[in-house]
This record gives sequence, C-alpha cells and structure tokens, in this order.
Amino acid sequence: MKEQSKIPVGKVSRAAKFVSTGAKVGGNYLKHYSRKLVDKNATREQLDKDNANDIYDSLSELKGSALKVAQMLAMDKNLLPTAYQDKFAMSQYSAPPLSFPLVVKTFQKYFDKSPFEMFDSFTKNAVNAASIGQVHKATIGEQVLAVKIQYPGVADSVRSDLKLVKPFALRLFGLNEIELDQYMDEVQGKLLEETDYQLEVRRSMAISEACSHIKGLQFPKYYPEMSADRIITMDWIEGKHIKEFLATNPSQHIRDEIGQSLWEFYHHQIHELKEVHADPHPGNFIMQSDGTLGVIDFGCVKEIPKDFYEAYFKLMSKGLVSNDEELKAVLSRLSFLYEDDSPYEIELYLSVFKEMTELLGQPFHYDEFDFSDDRFFNEIYQLSERLSNMKELRNSRHPRGSRHGLYVNRTYFGLYNLLNALGAKVKTTKPDWLV
Repeated sequence: MKEQSKIPVGKVSRAAKFVSTGAKVGGNYLKHYSRKLVDKNATREQLDKDNANDIYDSLSELKGSALKVAQMLAMDKNLLPTAYQDKFAMSQYSAPPLSFPLVVKTFQKYFDKSPFEMFDSFTKNAVNAASIGQVHKATIGEQVLAVKIQYPGVADSVRSDLKLVKPFALRLFGLNEIELDQYMDEVQGKLLEETDYQLEVRRSMAISEACSHIKGLQFPKYYPEMSADRIITMDWIEGKHIKEFLATNPSQHIRDEIGQSLWEFYHHQIHELKEVHADPHPGNFIMQSDGTLGVIDFGCVKEIPKDFYEAYFKLMSKGLVSNDEELKAVLSRLSFLYEDDSPYEIELYLSVFKEMTELLGQPFHYDEFDFSDDRFFNEIYQLSERLSNMKELRNSRHPRGSRHGLYVNRTYFGLYNLLNALGAKVKTTKPDWLV
C-alpha cells in the first residue's frame, strides 16, 4: 500500500480537501442524473460506489476524526448503502500508512531518540494503519512489541473535522440534523479521549486487569516508560483479524469459544464495571487457532451512568412491552419520549420502540442465542431501513434517545455483528435481575 509523506494538518488545507471532495461528489450526482435521463430505471448503485470511493480516498489522506467517523458509520450498517459499508470498513485496519520519516520525527519529539535507538529492531513499514494511528512491530532482545504511533495533527483537528463532516452526513445519509448534532457532540468527546494515548494506556491496564479472569482472553502488557502522548508500546499478540481467521475454516467449537469470550468480556464490563470498550470493530481483536481472543485497543471507552444503565436494561426485560405505562416511563427516562409529544406521537413512538426493543433484546430473552441466524440480522436491517424513512423521526423536534445510548448501542451492534460473522452460538449470561 502506498505510504503518505505528509498529512494536511492546518484548518485551511483540511477544509480545502473537503471542498474538492464535495466537488467530486457533485460531479457524481450530475453523472447519475445524466444516466437517469437515458435510463429511468437506473439505480443509485453506481452513484453510491463513486461517492464512497471519492470520499474514502479523501478521508484516508486526512486521517483522524474524519476517517474515524467513516469507520463508525461502516459499523452502523443500518445507516449506509453497501458501497459505503464496504469501502469505509477499510479504515478499520488498512488505511494508507504514514511514511517512515514522519514516524521518526514523532519519536524524536517525545523521546529525543529515533525508534532504532529505543528498540533492537523496528519495522520501517506499518503492519497496520487505521484512522487515528498506525502500528509498527519492534523487538528488544527476545521480546516482541507493538508500537502504535498517532498521526500528526489528529488531536488538534477533531473539532474542525467534525464540522466539515456534518454536511456530508446530512446529504448522503439522510440523518435528522438534531440527532446528528447530538451524535457529533458525543463523538467529539470520545475522539478527543482517543487521541490521549496516556489515558488509553491507563484505561488499557485497568480494564485488562479487571477482565483478566475471563476464560479465553489475552491482553497485551503495556509499557508506560516507552509510551507518550502520541505513542503506545505494548506486547505483540500473534494471530489473525476475523476475516483472515475465518479463511482458515476454524471449527464450530472454536468459533463458539471465541464468541463466548466476546460475550463474557462485554457482559463483565457493562454490568460489573459500568464502563465498556466501545469500539468493537474487527481491527481491535486478534483471533488464534486455539480459540484465544486477543483484545488490543482501549482507545474508546464509554463510562455508563447508573440511571441510564438501569433504564436501558429495563428495556431488555421480556415483559416490559406488555405494560404501556411502565414502558412510557422508561422511554421518557431514556429521552425517547418527551412531555410535549402529542398523543399521536406518543402512540407512534410507543409502537416503534416496542418493535425495536423486542427485536434488539432477543438475545437477552434466551439462555442461549445462535448469532449465525441471518434472519435476525435481516429483521434488524429491515426495521432500521423503515425507521430511517419515517418522516416523523427525520423531522422530530427532539433527538430520540439519550446521548449515552449512542456508544452503548454501537457497542452491542458491533458485538452482534462480530458474533454473526463468527457464526457463534453463545450462552447469553446476564444480570440476575434481568428476566
């Protein structure tokens, strides 16, 4: 993959990149309308593909927050046409890497040394490159290490990048502007945390220790003395990302073991720690042939407030949907319903959220759940598509749902998709009070 020798870091140069991308997208729309004049049955498929390619190419050059949002949207498959999902998913672990001279410059800034002075060996080429940073492999004696280096200018461009991303999201994905504002506010806070590598090291060490008892998990050891504001050094974990792992045709038993470890990992964080690794995309997990699951990134951690936690998981209770008054109270606590909603809106949203909670809560209603059942996921996608086309939701005066739900929903959606890709059947352990 071709390396980048520089990244636009100034507001003007980054904004100019968005402007040029917008011009390309506008040209794609003109081509699409021209095709429609010739063939009235022409679909948006080519338009989506062209837009996805042009937007991804630009975001991958900018890196940082803009590319991270693309990665998140690729996980939220219900928001995006397939062309965007496929292209944006590349940002999870295969974005264009940064050239080596810039890597050396980062080391000299924080350690006053080159990586070759700190390590016995250090790969000049990145072994993985994503939205916020890239990873190099290093050694000290027999010890094999992973060294993550943040791209220059990422932390300083979070706020301005998200402002530039917003018009694209509104135009291309048809999102409600009020909900998008809430989404972007929450994302901004999390992205600023993700650029703080010192915070990531502390969280990584704490959560790894808190989850060390869970069977089948492996966490790297972190080295604060070889880490800095924009560099993290940790143990290297051997294995494969899920796509490569599945290509080895692992047995159903191994798939189920990894799936169970994933479920227990998230169960313990959410229900016991009340904070969670909220970035469950494929690039953050390493899978081994014996069923061991490596967890390698704690940059995005969502702390879950007690009141939100209690109301959110109350929704997962199987009998709640049969009690309208209790359901209304819970939905109000979660900012799905508001005091100024009309009787028509209350009845409409109550119906919508009943269907949504019954569907998304299904895994919690059984002692064991088979995530290989594509019908379950097709129902989720169909419901999401219907909701995205509801004019009442798109024109709502209020964001429908607590801001805390954005990352918790994203966590469960990412977890469900990983388990579906594995084709895993898991025992859905849950708190005793959740029945």
